[in-house]
Amino acid sequence: MQSDGCVPCRRIHGSGDPSVHIRKRITYTDRACRPRRCHLLTRTYHYTAPDGRPSTYRDRKRVLWLLSVVFPLMPAFAVWMHYATASEWGLLFPLVFSYGAGPLLDWMLGEDRSNPPELTVPELENDHYYRVLTWLTVPLHVLALLVTAWWVATQDLSLPGWLALALVAGLFSGVAVNTAHEMGHKRERLDQWLSRIALAVPAYGHFTVEHNFGHHKHVATPEDCASARMGESIYRFALREMPGGVLRAWRIERQRLERRGHGPWSLRNTIVQSWLITLFLQGGLLLVFGLSLLPFLLVHNLVAWFQLTSANYVEHYGLLRLKDENGRYERCQPHHSWNSNHVFSNLLLFHLQRHSDHHANPLRRYQSLRHFDDVPRLPTGYFGMFLLAYIPSLWFRVMDRRLLSLPNIAGDLDRVNRQPAVTQAGHREG
Repeated sequence: MQSDGCVPCRRIHGSGDPSVHIRKRITYTDRACRPRRCHLLTRTYHYTAPDGRPSTYRDRKRVLWLLSVVFPLMPAFAVWMHYATASEWGLLFPLVFSYGAGPLLDWMLGEDRSNPPELTVPELENDHYYRVLTWLTVPLHVLALLVTAWWVATQDLSLPGWLALALVAGLFSGVAVNTAHEMGHKRERLDQWLSRIALAVPAYGHFTVEHNFGHHKHVATPEDCASARMGESIYRFALREMPGGVLRAWRIERQRLERRGHGPWSLRNTIVQSWLITLFLQGGLLLVFGLSLLPFLLVHNLVAWFQLTSANYVEHYGLLRLKDENGRYERCQPHHSWNSNHVFSNLLLFHLQRHSDHHANPLRRYQSLRHFDDVPRLPTGYFGMFLLAYIPSLWFRVMDRRLLSLPNIAGDLDRVNRQPAVTQAGHREG
């Protein structure tokens, strides 16, 4: 008989319950286990509860995380839909699924506020199954771009059909940034390199440097170009965030290399490394299919960038870290990020929407991220929030009220990261 982790067990002699087992290994004598199979898709984690009782935990979403792996194949599925139906309407399926069915399923399935027991987190995070899922996702992002570029270059699409496929390809290459985000926070070399490859798909190679060493340092402060201010529309935010992120990332990486005696254009520059992969990937597509593909790649890249901007916009809108008596910002806490427990969209995005725990504990892997009761909560998942953000008047009506009603703010605009045009009365000047 084998237990999860394939640690041999034997029955306790004299026990009246034939299902009771103990570990043979001395290091596990404080744990009890029941007969079970060591299976890739069904694993039970065993731990001793604080009251001394042997307990178990099973990740009910273990198999469902495969949705995050196959989600990037949506653009390729759109190409198949066009081929199978001979109608360009099929190219719109991923957009309808993400922005139509996605919010609807979030509403129907609701939230998942369950957390893994803290005593199981070390074993849960050492389970390679979860890491392998992120690794497998990277080549699928590359494949999606290759398939859509090939289809655009070889088919006589109308302008609306061309634009639809460019939007779909860009949307899901924006999801590649999320995959890179999960791996870019990890110390393992393989995760770091796969993160750069994923970022190369939408030519967003500066992201890991900017996000890890810029955004995480300055998050929820007026100094952070990736934290949206109350009263700031997503379109004004994009004009500040997109160039600001590139410039800040380059400055951070240049300073790092200078401290080590290297120039900014050294191959040790991780931004340059990802840009070179982009040059190989997208430059190779241009060599194969010609310069007529260039507009498609440019629109694809811009849409992917704006997808990340959309996520940044909703994640910290109006939230502010206060300064202490020494003028230093307080440490980032879970209440400095907007959180969403909507189960369907979280399963598509490697738990990105449990953003409160991520910023408070950035090294935690996606399967271990926790729900907190006392953090700002979004009314729906990210795809629904993006739609809301794209209509600023509706966004302000919904989110400003929600922001000001938070217990740690209670209507006090001095506790809000806001545009100067937002007055103490809560009205926008002009």
